[in-house]
Amino acid sequence: MRSHDAKVVEALAVPQKSGKRTTGRSAEAAFAPGEGGSGAGGSGAFTLPVRFQTPVDENVLALFIASRVLVGETQLWREGIGHARRWFEETGGLDVPYSALVGESGNYPLGKWLSDRRGENANGELATYRVEMLDALGMIWSVSDARFEAGLDWARVWAKGHGGSLAAPARASVGGYAIGTWLSELRAAAAVPAGEPGALAPERRQSLEEIDPWWCPAWPITWQRTYAVARSWWLDSDGRVDWARLPQDTVFEGEQLGRWVQAQRAGWPALEADQRDLLTAIGIEEDQELVAAKTAADAKPKVSRGNRFAQGLAALAAYVEREGHARVPRSHKEGGASLGTWLNNQKARRDKLSPEQLGQLEALGVAW
Repeated sequence: MRSHDAKVVEALAVPQKSGKRTTGRSAEAAFAPGEGGSGAGGSGAFTLPVRFQTPVDENVLALFIASRVLVGETQLWREGIGHARRWFEETGGLDVPYSALVGESGNYPLGKWLSDRRGENANGELATYRVEMLDALGMIWSVSDARFEAGLDWARVWAKGHGGSLAAPARASVGGYAIGTWLSELRAAAAVPAGEPGALAPERRQSLEEIDPWWCPAWPITWQRTYAVARSWWLDSDGRVDWARLPQDTVFEGEQLGRWVQAQRAGWPALEADQRDLLTAIGIEEDQELVAAKTAADAKPKVSRGNRFAQGLAALAAYVEREGHARVPRSHKEGGASLGTWLNNQKARRDKLSPEQLGQLEALGVAW
């Protein structure tokens, strides 16, 4: 009854004026609830008269009342603590995943039940005797730890469905749980130097690495996510993949796998040593011809936008001098430059051209 309304219990415990006292050899014991059998006279406590035919030890009486009357455990509590006790007997603690379902039918949400008890305890709403009962079973009270354990449980679920990888997109969810956000926050914490506020605890980092050693790589997580897709392709093909012949437009699990593989083979020297090891493990290797071509392209001097405008203007001047007008066909090339495309681009971005550039084009007869 107290679990529903403590005031009702107190009202019932107060003797009514109409009550009749027994006489003779009956004994009367006084007990102040909450005093652990300290006897009558407790400050601020009501007195509960209990009459017996023979004298009764007040400590025994207090235990009887506390366990039989004042501690009115509800059916929901008894059911939850019963499942918790069985879990403890089987595992030796209450390290229960948030998503854990137990019971004969496998539908009792023990993880959620324990999480709710943590919330009650944090708000000071959980009775002391219930706290003690859970403590005896190895209860984990830290809300932060509990939230991490819940996220870790869902991380295992995600990794199981994604080839062991935790490179989840920021908006990813599993079972209604925002696993992408959870992982993003932990990666941000992992970037904070050890010892500073907000840094990821070493034991939490280790727990995540046990699921996926590359959950927080030194390179962009997008690279790791596409690598996980490439590895899944490789596993589905029993390791027999000719990456050099993979069509560039190949798409797998929403990723541009063909283009990505070609980019890795061409940009091999720029990759981290660990990245190259991961790629080599699934058969992706450096393409020396692509690397050489990319190196040569990178070695070419970069042309600034201003220089490109000057080159286009020179080609247009040559065209106007020869043809007598500035009506350049879109596909026309002049001196190796795509003059038609260049001129159309200038018209499209007219608002971004300087007054001087506009004047130079108009001087050659460009009509807007």
